[in-house]
Amino acid sequence: MDELEQVLGLYISESRELLDEMESLLLNLEHEEDKSESLNAIFRAAHTIKGSAGIFCLDDVVHFTHGVEGLLDKMRDGKILPNSELTSLLLDCKDHISLLIDNVELKTGLGEHDALNGKALLQTLIIVVNQGGTDGPKKSSNDNTQLVTTQAVERENSPKVKSDNWHISVRYHPDSFRFGMDPLAILRYLTTLGDIESITTLFPTLPNASEMDPETCYLGYEINFKSQANKLDIEGAFDFIREDSQVHILPPYSRVSDFITLIESLPEQDLQLGEILVQSGSLTPNELEYALDLQRQLKNQSIEVPLGTIVVNNGLTPQPVLESAIAKQNQIRDGKTKEIQSVRVDAEKLDQLINLVGELVIAGASSSLHAHSSGDRILIESFSMLTRLVEEVRDAALQLRMVQIGATFNRFQRVVRDVAKELGKNVELVITGAETELDKTVVEKISDPLMHLVRNSMDHGIETPDVRMENQKRPKGKLTLNAYHDSGMIVIEVSDDGAGLNYEKILKKAQQKGLVLEGETLDVHEVNNLIFEPGFSTADAVTNLSGRGVGMDVVKRNITALRGTVEVKSTFGYGAMFSIRLPLTLAIIDGFLVEIEKSSFVIPLNMVLECVELSEGNSDIDPNTQQSYINLRGEVLPFIRLRRLFNLGGRTPKRENVIVVSYLGNKVGLSVDKLVGEFQTVIKPLGNIFSHIQGISGSTVLGSGEVALILDVPNLVQKILITESAKALYSQV
Repeated sequence: MDELEQVLGLYISESRELLDEMESLLLNLEHEEDKSESLNAIFRAAHTIKGSAGIFCLDDVVHFTHGVEGLLDKMRDGKILPNSELTSLLLDCKDHISLLIDNVELKTGLGEHDALNGKALLQTLIIVVNQGGTDGPKKSSNDNTQLVTTQAVERENSPKVKSDNWHISVRYHPDSFRFGMDPLAILRYLTTLGDIESITTLFPTLPNASEMDPETCYLGYEINFKSQANKLDIEGAFDFIREDSQVHILPPYSRVSDFITLIESLPEQDLQLGEILVQSGSLTPNELEYALDLQRQLKNQSIEVPLGTIVVNNGLTPQPVLESAIAKQNQIRDGKTKEIQSVRVDAEKLDQLINLVGELVIAGASSSLHAHSSGDRILIESFSMLTRLVEEVRDAALQLRMVQIGATFNRFQRVVRDVAKELGKNVELVITGAETELDKTVVEKISDPLMHLVRNSMDHGIETPDVRMENQKRPKGKLTLNAYHDSGMIVIEVSDDGAGLNYEKILKKAQQKGLVLEGETLDVHEVNNLIFEPGFSTADAVTNLSGRGVGMDVVKRNITALRGTVEVKSTFGYGAMFSIRLPLTLAIIDGFLVEIEKSSFVIPLNMVLECVELSEGNSDIDPNTQQSYINLRGEVLPFIRLRRLFNLGGRTPKRENVIVVSYLGNKVGLSVDKLVGEFQTVIKPLGNIFSHIQGISGSTVLGSGEVALILDVPNLVQKILITESAKALYSQV
């Protein structure tokens, strides 16, 4: 039972990946000139979900996905042309399949509303397929059946044949009439699957008139059949005669290429030749069983005949398809493919590994400290090598949790499409930097803030097409998601070319709410960042998307909780850009250890530029703001004494050290007593009771067992540059 649950869990996980792929392909479908490749990929995804669902007897999934397959099959064959309405319908169907998969995992059934919605979607699919698309019914040629009995018809593989139809060869068993079979009933059923364009009636075993038996069947057919059905469905028309009669179904040329494409796209599994042909649809399970039985009979007669030879000679599959299947089988056996093998690991196990590596780092630091205290050179060298190996293990473990942000960005394709449709806007989503990697934990927690920013840009930023044209902009708005690495951090940008932030309107609203005093002077940057204040909103009316003032402050709070920052830059009339800066990982970082009095602090190493000694006469204090600054090789550098900031007391040493740090292009100094050096920092979060402390982002444990606090450099930089005089001094550089 446990093993079955594991396999079912794997199916659920793979189905969700396929559904994500379907959504991405559907959203890009409208913008592609050649849609065939995407349609084939979407069909394969739906077919895989349905086929695997059948193994677990998930009838609801099979039934609904079969309806989706019907529409996709028509679209693949060009019988129904893709359009935005069909894309919306298929996206809704994808959502319903996703809901069915969720219920499989939760072991629950559909609610009444969801069940009715599923039935409505399925009914819509049937109507669309029957009508030939959303543009109305297509002309049917079912009435053009020709019964030819006097002239032979060329076989499908003849160069004289211009059509691209199925060729069905039937030879009835002599006792077919005695078994109650009606050949005309089979032909009538075939017309429900497609069009019989021509038929040749044959009498291969017809004896002389004197020897004829009226109860014996001497019939045979060669049928030229036009249909979009698959081989298995066509074979179903002959279910009642298959065991006794001879039925061979040859695919049209277009289907041959489809079979070959499907064979080439099959996963690298250890499959037998017959299984490959069945999975591609070129051979039905019944035909495979027939061929294997024939092979066994020949083997009993000491005749060795390859299975491929049997299926081709008996007209069960074309030679090109067989060659493709053999090539695929050889490829699998020889291991020529270099597909990356992956192992699915539970996220909790991965987190446990990271925690253990963190404890290993702390234990290694403690052991290294004791080794240095002993003065034993051999022991020190041994621990130096051990420390290097621990660093490599740390980096490798952290890399396991690194994922590309592109998957998160792609989810917003659907959001942008749906929101744009709801707002009556035309919006293009541009994604860059999708390959940028960051910690999976950060990715999971950044999705909601990004959702707020994307919806906010579409609602408040990008204008309607008519307004954009009045402002001499192109009707289609542009929303961009970008990501890149910068100084050991990841920067995520959400920008648009819309109306931008209205400085006057924001300032007026802030004054009404008491956030800004009358007469208080603020620059554009400060005013723009007022939108992150709780309850702040400039929307004139409350809508489903915005207007309640509960979005942007949540964005800032969630990002701050990730030790990140968010800011906005905007030019009124020309758009806005929200920039989020986050650490690459929340677990372990390289730090720079310093001491003040008896306390230890860690500064993220990626933000440290240099260290300088603070000598007498090299520093000054502004009398108005009490802001300290030094002359750094002719550059005015504001700095702050951490001893004073954290009220650590004690006496300032004669020789202070200033650590120059950088954030967002701004350089400031942090004054400390002693420089210890680089330190592998395992980040431990602060408890809620310490969450209000400014300038501290976390803690870590030193090798001595003491606790060191991790400095929040972005917060300290903003604190140093907060006054107007400090900014004025800095602007003179």
